[in-house]
Amino acid sequence: MTPGQRHDSICARPLLEGIRVPRTGQGRPRCKPDQVIADKAYSSQGFRAYLRKRGIACTIPERADQQRHRHNRGRHGGRPPAFDRHTYRRRNVVERCFNRLKGFRGIATRYDKTATSYEAAVSLASFLLWARSV
Repeated sequence: MTPGQRHDSICARPLLEGIRVPRTGQGRPRCKPDQVIADKAYSSQGFRAYLRKRGIACTIPERADQQRHRHNRGRHGGRPPAFDRHTYRRRNVVERCFNRLKGFRGIATRYDKTATSYEAAVSLASFLLWARSV
């Protein structure tokens, strides 16, 4: 949870480092997602290098100014990062879920004062959405 004026990409690294998915059997929890699908706001070289270092595949479109800069450098600009349009189209599922959550007024406007109560409201709204779909 960050203040409203902070950009999401600032919190992306701590969020990815905080992932812990328990295994069904024995063993350590999974700490690394298979793939990150993000929008153009996350297309910085630093974030891509971080994902590459951790061995996480990513599907992030390149911003127009980054493309222009790479083209202006000529052959020293390097090759463009890999981008799979078919995989990127699956991102709409998550975006639709966010839009459904914003149907709850308290989540859309964030009336709650503390991060814990806001996270509890998001969990409750997620449960209600799941219950409606079953």
